[in-house]
Amino acid sequence: MAIALCTLVEEADRYLDAAKIQDYCPNGLQVEGRPQVRRIVSGVTASQALLDAAVEADADVVLVHHGYFWKGENPCVVGMKQRRLKTLLNNDISLLAYHLPLDLHPEVGNNIQLARQLGFEVEGPLEPGNPRSIVLLGSLSEPMLPSDLARHVRDSLGREPLLVEGEQPVRRIAWCTGGAQGYIDQAIDAGVDAYLTGEVSEQTVHSARENGITFIAAGHHATERYGVQALGDYLARRFAIEHLFIDCPNPA
Repeated sequence: MAIALCTLVEEADRYLDAAKIQDYCPNGLQVEGRPQVRRIVSGVTASQALLDAAVEADADVVLVHHGYFWKGENPCVVGMKQRRLKTLLNNDISLLAYHLPLDLHPEVGNNIQLARQLGFEVEGPLEPGNPRSIVLLGSLSEPMLPSDLARHVRDSLGREPLLVEGEQPVRRIAWCTGGAQGYIDQAIDAGVDAYLTGEVSEQTVHSARENGITFIAAGHHATERYGVQALGDYLARRFAIEHLFIDCPNPA
């Protein structure tokens, strides 16, 4: 069964409320391919490796969290950008990308999906009264030692996390997928025992140590594999089309 590309894009835009979310890149259809869609291939980033795998899988649409045309980047279509776009255009494949709308969504969003993967109980946004808060706040079903929590994250995500061990067992936790280490101070102000995100900066370690909380950097790629899968599954069910998630491992 096939669905019109325009119908698929309209539903994804509507479901993620993409038009209402300010971002650093365009959300939605970034490269237009063939007008009918039978198969979606999803992945975290529209890298050359993912595009090549999508061609091999006979995809009509590549659905990603990290697409193209970021604010401030060189607009010239040369080098790596030329090769990526040429792959899509030569094979008549569409690129559909959602950044912040996919982080924020209450059902298929990266942060909600990561909570389900790790078994966190979601209480709400870190910023009270802000439904667009990108960081979530919640708790563990039972307190865990920081080292045990790090092992749980490793076993769940298949990647060894960086651990800055806090002074007490972890019950209250805040988290945000990707490169959200800059929110650690807001997490500290909220009184959590731990903050988990994808990346770490030099100053993040000092903030965690000097405030006595646990910090875990679990990997940008590793924490953001689940939202795009959930969105792809939603669209596949909605329109009775095929969806295949392809993971292109990235140590970052």
